[in-house]
Amino acid sequence: MTLQFVYSHQDFVADTSLSDGNCPAMATPPAKFDAAIQAGWTDRMDRGLFRYHLGDLQTRILPGPRGYVAQLNVQRGLERRKPQEILSIQQEFNADQFNFNKINPDEIIFEMMKGTEGGTALPDNGQLCRPCRMVVLVNVSPLEFGHCVFVPDPSRCLPQILTRFAIQVGIESVLLSSNPGFRVGFNSLGAFASVNHLHLHGYYLNHNLNIESMAVKPLLPEKGFYQMLEFPAGFLFYAESEEVETVARTICQVTDFLVDDNIAHNLFLTRGSPPCGRIQSGKDRRSRKGVRIAIWPRISCFGAKEESAFNVALCELAGHLPFKNKKDYELTTEKDVTDIIQKYLLPDDEFHRLEQQLTNHLMSS
Repeated sequence: MTLQFVYSHQDFVADTSLSDGNCPAMATPPAKFDAAIQAGWTDRMDRGLFRYHLGDLQTRILPGPRGYVAQLNVQRGLERRKPQEILSIQQEFNADQFNFNKINPDEIIFEMMKGTEGGTALPDNGQLCRPCRMVVLVNVSPLEFGHCVFVPDPSRCLPQILTRFAIQVGIESVLLSSNPGFRVGFNSLGAFASVNHLHLHGYYLNHNLNIESMAVKPLLPEKGFYQMLEFPAGFLFYAESEEVETVARTICQVTDFLVDDNIAHNLFLTRGSPPCGRIQSGKDRRSRKGVRIAIWPRISCFGAKEESAFNVALCELAGHLPFKNKKDYELTTEKDVTDIIQKYLLPDDEFHRLEQQLTNHLMSS
């Protein structure tokens, strides 16, 4: 019998402000969401359901202003499932290939469902006959502690294209966690998604990332739309608990535009400080009341094109670098990382043209 995790706005954690030092503050006791994820994940690890045992990963902060968090995870590079052949950002779901309907049912931790204060599950808009569910299962090739996969109703066989529901639950998952080190992300097809079945990743990384407080430029602040001013170039949204549905809808307008234009993209969701215009004091800069949602449009990557050191996907663009081999882990510099990532970003003229197109698109919607 699959466990049910029913939640409401009452379960959102109001703030996870930073402590001193390089690590986010750890909540004691953890929120019930964290307790469920961590207990379920550890249980599956102890039962041998993973492709390898994930111990404490060697970690170092690369010297330089960007504070890249490098980790050595050789086994993930060697033993993860072979990625599917992706030929298009709009590729259709193929039931013959691996998908999350084919997993061992023991890998499922629980099903998430949004409820009212009384605990009754709310229906998904457009599917009024049944509540919408998010299945949470362990990633059997984990990149960090608690690495899990969020799959919106696997039986619907949705391709790897974001929906408003998926974005909303991704944001809400970060708000449900009392640990500011809990992150959620998404790789589109052509941006190192390895399975063409709609899913997001979630995991814990208890090191601060530059993206949590990176400076931004307002593009359309009334829509919560900003441009990140530091490398790598991308867009940013910010949502506190009462804004989740509105921001998720706007983000989906952006990702739909990118899919329609065949532009690959990665998303990364993390607790972060409010963007410019909403910061009043130093305390606000350390605040983690809301969620920062970064979107990086990028050059599409199809076929077996992989870097030897690390692939450039959601966590690498956010500043977390899981290295595949010890030599690169020990020798790679901040400049090396920048040079690798730069190869996957849109040229400046294309990025600025897209920025204007998205701004106009959101203004007219």
